[in-house]
Amino acid sequence: MKMKFNFSPTHALAGLILAATLLQTSPVAAQPTNFAQSLPELRAQLDAHLNQPRFHGALWAVKIASLDTGRVLFESHADRLMSPASNSKLYTGALALDTFGGDYQLATPIFATAKVNRFGTVRGDLIVSGRGDPTWKHTNFWENFEPFVAVLTNAGVRRVTGDLIADTTFFHGPPAGSGWCVEDLEDTEGAEVSALTLADNVAQIRALPGLKISSPAMLTMVTPDTQLILSNRTQTIARDGKARLEMRRAPGSKTIFIFGEVPLGDAGQILETPVPEPAAWFGAALKTALARHGIPVQGQVRCRAWPAAAPLVETNWVRLGEVKSPPLRAVIRGFMKPSQNLETDLVFAHVGATLRASNAPAWVSSEHAAVVALGQFVTTNGLPAGVHFDEGSGLSRNNLTSANATVALLTLMATNRWAPDFYDALPVAAVDGTIRRRMKNTPAAGNVHAKTGTLRWVNALSGYITTAAGERLVFSLMLNRYDAPPGRKRTDELDDIAVRLAGFSGRSED
Repeated sequence: MKMKFNFSPTHALAGLILAATLLQTSPVAAQPTNFAQSLPELRAQLDAHLNQPRFHGALWAVKIASLDTGRVLFESHADRLMSPASNSKLYTGALALDTFGGDYQLATPIFATAKVNRFGTVRGDLIVSGRGDPTWKHTNFWENFEPFVAVLTNAGVRRVTGDLIADTTFFHGPPAGSGWCVEDLEDTEGAEVSALTLADNVAQIRALPGLKISSPAMLTMVTPDTQLILSNRTQTIARDGKARLEMRRAPGSKTIFIFGEVPLGDAGQILETPVPEPAAWFGAALKTALARHGIPVQGQVRCRAWPAAAPLVETNWVRLGEVKSPPLRAVIRGFMKPSQNLETDLVFAHVGATLRASNAPAWVSSEHAAVVALGQFVTTNGLPAGVHFDEGSGLSRNNLTSANATVALLTLMATNRWAPDFYDALPVAAVDGTIRRRMKNTPAAGNVHAKTGTLRWVNALSGYITTAAGERLVFSLMLNRYDAPPGRKRTDELDDIAVRLAGFSGRSED
């Protein structure tokens, strides 16, 4: 099979690999060194690994194939429907690239309801119409708004007498992804989905010790304009104590209850929390940013969202300009490597909103339209049936797919026009992303390019690897319902297989 990208693996010398061989009955997570030299030997090793007693209550789905010959080296329950967790992001990234291409940019238009007069005044409202751009997340908070200031400055705007309207009606759907749990909404992993979001919709709170024991800790909002209310239920403890802080927020509420303890002399703790109503946060912060640049908005911040408001109609409005995201290849790399949920679901919803038929019923969500588009992508490209998704990031426990389908997807994306963009977006073992600390000092380091998947009882690893013989492989490893024994991590079980593949000196023709 002719490839459109080249793997660039880094193979560690055998003498530098960990000395201990993985004992099948041992709980010690030693990396394997007894690498197979023939295909029968590799299959025997993988069979032995999957059939160890500690997996009797678990579910495995594994498939490994050659990109060079198309042959299957190994499979076990490859058609079993599994929870993929963030392996779902492989499908979202592939769908977005196939739909738009790597050069595509998400454009956020800015309108005024009146012309800019000769004094630079807009005697009307300023409207920012969100399209789901996930990239306003600069370390310097105010830097996020520089492109908006530039658009207004270039349009000659010096003052707005009306309101600032944060419009999110491009997306149809609730703020939570389908299949999410209630607990997700309190966690930064479950930040609200909105066509206007900011800083991954996460705010920071700093907690410092009080002046004396038993006094409340000092809490301050690091992130401006969130409109969050802090309810301080903390106390300061002795210097030899241990800091422990917990946050609770009722769904829909902007009040955050903070419990716990901070010891005297503590340098400070940073807490992170999702911000409800992210469009309102974006609008408030943008208004502040414009004022800082000498462009006051005299009115209030108002939000327009589905289903209360209909999509905007631009008739008789003045288009001041637009703010564009980086190219889609960079956006996908931005959510793939760290496995960022919100950014993935924003891109997924953007696909759905863009492809959503104009005559679709009003209740059909952008997310559902993206699910339909994913189904068409699977069918059109001949992927195995059985890809059942609720949403795009994998936070839903209802998402299902198989190792068969995932290997087929990865094989497809190895020859797709945008193959280099897809490949470059994947985390690299011992180098970056979610596997930067895994498989160090093994032949897999710098070699495995793969997406992880993690939920409470789910682990997955799917991607590409080059063997010691130089053969390019595609693999999907999914492990569900596994309770790891003491001394092992669930990810160790997947890494064991990846390292064995990297050290394999035989070939698929054996």
